[in-house]
Amino acid sequence: MNALDQFREAITAAGLEAPDVLLDDGALHRFSPSGRRGGASSWYVLHSDGVAAGVFGDWKAGFTSTWCAKSDKAMTPAELAAHRQRIKAMKAQRDADESARLKGEADKALERWKGGAAAYGHPYLVRKGVQGHSARRDGLTLLIPLRDTAGKLHSLQTITPDGEKRFKGRMKGCYHAIGTKPPEVCLVIAEGYATGASINEATGWPVAVAFNAGNLGPVATALHKAYPALTLVLAADDDWRTDGNPGITAARQAALAVGGFVVVPRFPAGRPPKATDFNDLATLAGLGAVRACFAEIEGLTC
Repeated sequence: MNALDQFREAITAAGLEAPDVLLDDGALHRFSPSGRRGGASSWYVLHSDGVAAGVFGDWKAGFTSTWCAKSDKAMTPAELAAHRQRIKAMKAQRDADESARLKGEADKALERWKGGAAAYGHPYLVRKGVQGHSARRDGLTLLIPLRDTAGKLHSLQTITPDGEKRFKGRMKGCYHAIGTKPPEVCLVIAEGYATGASINEATGWPVAVAFNAGNLGPVATALHKAYPALTLVLAADDDWRTDGNPGITAARQAALAVGGFVVVPRFPAGRPPKATDFNDLATLAGLGAVRACFAEIEGLTC
């Protein structure tokens, strides 16, 4: 088996759909992790001269893997030193390409955001029963900005009227603020926009929307660093029908990392299978039911 085939096998073993043609030119190449057109979040760099070696990964999934035609033990000291230097250079190339990509996405997001109109009456907001907290719309597409703790816009979440959500650009550590700026006492961190909106409308507390469970920890860490005196409250999605309950698990891990609290929605009897978050609770039982979930920690935090 030649180096290209071995590298292809390594990519496939990592759960990615390797492109039909692999180039061993030392340049960074992007491809779709599923093999379908669009969504080229995966990438690779491959050298076949000397000891063949490569690096590949997926920006969206957040992982990087290295491959070499020889094991470390099978290489001479000179080959091993050259291999390690090459891997370092390939990772630096990847980082530079990713930085340029994210800057380009941020620039495009800012231009689209500037051209957006008020989100009032957007079908998604109406269906979810929430207000358009600093959101905008581009025609029928709802625009939710993702900013860092300095207020810089890095990306947009786009939501269609039927609820299809997409992202481009940086997400890690970025969030959408609902309500006033963080006060001196507490701040809630929630997963989704509608969930965060329902919490704010029920309690009046400021909310940072992290957009998914995987970003709860990075957002909590960023906010804790920016506002160390602030008590952070993690509003968990209760993914009770999913193995491991990723919503509650991620919220607990984030809270543990920053010394925060976790609040979980308490649903009435007859809970529908897809009811998992505080927006679902507001829809089923009203904002009073959401407020009651946070009342127990009000004296301890806000």
